[in-house]
Amino acid sequence: MSGLLALLDDVAAIAKVAAASVDDVLGQAAKAGSKAAGAVIDDAAVTPKYVTGFSPARELPIVWRIARGSMFNKLVFLLPAGLLLNTFAPWIITPLLMLGGAYLCFEGAEKIWHAFAHRGHEEKPKTVAEAIDAAHLEEQKVKGAIKTDFILSAEIMTIALSEIPDGSIWMEAATLAVVAIGITVMVYGSVALIVKADDVGLHLSTESAIGAVRALGRGIVKAMPAFLKILTIVGTAAMLWVGGSIVIHGLKDLGLKSIYSSIHDISHTVAQIAVDAGLKAEGFITWFSTATLDGIFGLALGLILIPIVLKIIMPIANAITGKKETAGDH
Repeated sequence: MSGLLALLDDVAAIAKVAAASVDDVLGQAAKAGSKAAGAVIDDAAVTPKYVTGFSPARELPIVWRIARGSMFNKLVFLLPAGLLLNTFAPWIITPLLMLGGAYLCFEGAEKIWHAFAHRGHEEKPKTVAEAIDAAHLEEQKVKGAIKTDFILSAEIMTIALSEIPDGSIWMEAATLAVVAIGITVMVYGSVALIVKADDVGLHLSTESAIGAVRALGRGIVKAMPAFLKILTIVGTAAMLWVGGSIVIHGLKDLGLKSIYSSIHDISHTVAQIAVDAGLKAEGFITWFSTATLDGIFGLALGLILIPIVLKIIMPIANAITGKKETAGDH
C-alpha cells in the first residue's frame, strides 16, 4: 500500500512539473508573440491582396492554401533553423534577416513602380485563354503569398526567439511552436473574415427580415471594395515599413548606427514638437514618425534594387534554373 501511495505521489509531482512547464510555455509564448505584434499586423495586411480578383468560391481555399504553407514554413523550416542558428551560428541571423528585409523593400517598391508605370492604361478584357488560365494565376498568387509570408514569418519567429529566456532547447522549441500556431491561426482567421465580409453583407441584405440588418448588409457590400483597396495600400506600405526597419536595425547591429540614430533623433524631435504644441500622444507620434521614416528608407532601397534585381539577379537566376520569365511574373 505504501508503495502505491509513493507511486501516486511521484505521479502527482510529475503532473505538477508538467503543468508548470505548460504554463511557462504559454506565458513565454504570449510574451514573445506580443513583441512580434507589429510584424503580425503587417502579415495580416499583406495577405488579402493575394486573394482579390478571384471568384468568391476560390477565396477561402486560397486563404487555406496560404495558411497551410505559412504553418509549414514556420514549423518545418523556420523553427528548427532558428534554434540551430541561435545555438551554433547566431552571427548569421542578422544578415539573413537583412536579405529578407531587402526583398520586402524590393517587392513593395516594385508594386508602386508598376502602379505608376501603368497609370491610365485601361485593363483589357480577359481572353478565353486568360480565363481558362485562372488556375495558373491562382498558383502564382499562392506561391507569391507564401514567399512573402516566409520572410514575415522569419521576422516573427526571430523576434519571438529573442524574447524567450535562455533555457532548454525543448522549452524554446515548444514556445516557438505555440507562437507559430497561434499567430498563423490569428492572421489567417482574420484574413478569411476580411475576404468573406462582402458575402456576409450580401446574405444579410437579402435574407434578413429586419430592415436595419439589411441596411447594414448593403453598407458592408458597398464598403468592401474600398476597404480592400485601402488594405492593399496598407499591405504595400507594411512591406516597405517592415523591410526598411529590418535593414536599418540590421545595420545598427552590425555597427552602422548612423541611419538608426538619425531616425531615432528625428522621431523624438517630432514627438517633442507635438507635445509642445499641446498634443499628448507622444508615444504614438514617435512610433508613427519612426515607421514613416523606415518606410521611406525601404522605398528608396527598393527603388535602387528594382533594376539590380530585374536586370541582373533575375536573369542570372533564370539562366541557372532554366526558367523563362514571362510578362506576368512582375
